[in-house]
Amino acid sequence: MTNYEVTIIAIAGASASGKTLFAQTLFDELLPELGKGSISMISEDSYYRDQNELTLPERETVNYDHPDAFDHQLLANHLHQLKAHQSVQSPIYCYKTHTRSPQSQMSAAAKIILVEGIMLLANKALRECFDIKVYMDTPLDICLIRRIERDMVKRNRSLSSITQQYLQTVRPMYYQFIEPSKVWADLVITRGGKNRMAIEVLKAKIRQLHSEKLNNEYS
Repeated sequence: MTNYEVTIIAIAGASASGKTLFAQTLFDELLPELGKGSISMISEDSYYRDQNELTLPERETVNYDHPDAFDHQLLANHLHQLKAHQSVQSPIYCYKTHTRSPQSQMSAAAKIILVEGIMLLANKALRECFDIKVYMDTPLDICLIRRIERDMVKRNRSLSSITQQYLQTVRPMYYQFIEPSKVWADLVITRGGKNRMAIEVLKAKIRQLHSEKLNNEYS
């Protein structure tokens, strides 16, 4: 019988604030140390709503920076299942088609689960799932530069489409939903995903939690 409590850590903040890099660094550096099944990672982006009923031009007009663009109820349900030591089938989102892939991916139960995304702290039901809430407090001009570099290289988007989306939805939604959610954070991290001191501090906390879970599991 499994007798430890799963710890879920939210890493939130603006688009291109360093959330994914920070979470991925924690995962990559701790996995070899803690072992398989000890730590896993989930992206809120995987839970963008299925839009197969819309045409591609219609999908391109959706405000993807509004909370309603996400199926937060499904994400909350999955987090509750993971808390109960049950694996889930997470959706896979395609940025080129702006909808979910027909395939899904298994998110296995783990002692420590990292969840990264822009709206995690803006949703009450999600906040209640998290044991530790982190907010990446990166200046918007830095986020915009990173977003341009990322979307042009990885998502084959034009500069004009990126800046248009930024002005129409990304920036307004940041001030309406994301920045106010910072008040719910336990830790506010500056200087982005490469802040080594912040990485080491959180790694130390995760090591402590993992050690306590091992003691409970074998006691």
